[in-house]
Amino acid sequence: MIFIAVKFTARPEYADSWLEKTAAFTAATRAEEGNLFFDWSRSVEDPHQYVLLEGFRDADAGAAHVGSDHFKAGLEAMAPLIASVPEIINADIPNEGWGPMGELTPQG
Repeated sequence: MIFIAVKFTARPEYADSWLEKTAAFTAATRAEEGNLFFDWSRSVEDPHQYVLLEGFRDADAGAAHVGSDHFKAGLEAMAPLIASVPEIINADIPNEGWGPMGELTPQG
């Protein structure tokens, strides 16, 4: 699985509308055959920062994503919204998606 985590810092005037402005890119990516997950989270410490967690089946699926028209359109749409260059972690890991956390289970 290709696992990607990206931190985006939005310009203050776009922080509250970030998810709306990236909605088409999000929907198109989630519809890709090789996409396992594509989830946004907003930082609880910095209201201008969003973290994107992405998973793709394999390197071919990741390459198809980066080569897609909606990827290019997404970058173009996000460029005027960001305050700084995004930070990224991109790794090929042996997982096939999310798994259960063995150290914690619900009680009660």
